[in-house]
Amino acid sequence: MASVRTLEDSTIPTKLDATDWKILAELQRDGRITNVELAARVGLSAPPCLRRVRELERTGIIAGYHAVFNLPRLGFHLTAFAFVRLESQSEADLSAFEARIRQWEIVREAFMLSGDTDFLLKCVAPDLVTFQNFIIRELTAAPNVSSVKTSFTIKTAKSEPGAAIE
Repeated sequence: MASVRTLEDSTIPTKLDATDWKILAELQRDGRITNVELAARVGLSAPPCLRRVRELERTGIIAGYHAVFNLPRLGFHLTAFAFVRLESQSEADLSAFEARIRQWEIVREAFMLSGDTDFLLKCVAPDLVTFQNFIIRELTAAPNVSSVKTSFTIKTAKSEPGAAIE
């Protein structure tokens, strides 16, 4: 499970040179690239390239690796977003809701927001009935939830993980 980044995570700046940025860009494009190929693309020999990658991992700049799935081929045909308002935004209540979110497998990503919505939840489900049951039995029934609005995706127009590193 990936960890959630907080403001405290960014307080110690890490110095990256042009080669580190090239490594990050290449790994973001293809996380399965071999070290030999990565080294060739960024202009290093394999051992120093591997040392740099290991240092980027050690410092937490590279937080992990994962595969991207074709969800419909796995039987997950519904992606939806739930916009959640809470009754209270006290630190304890926010922490309690975040803990609950981490227990819900249907929720794949969650963001605390500013403004009228407190949390945006990206949910992936096999079908509408499964998502409806989650909304009714879990989300709206959860303590401190004031309101929930949902939107279903029609299609994915763009999906680019990470950041623009060029």
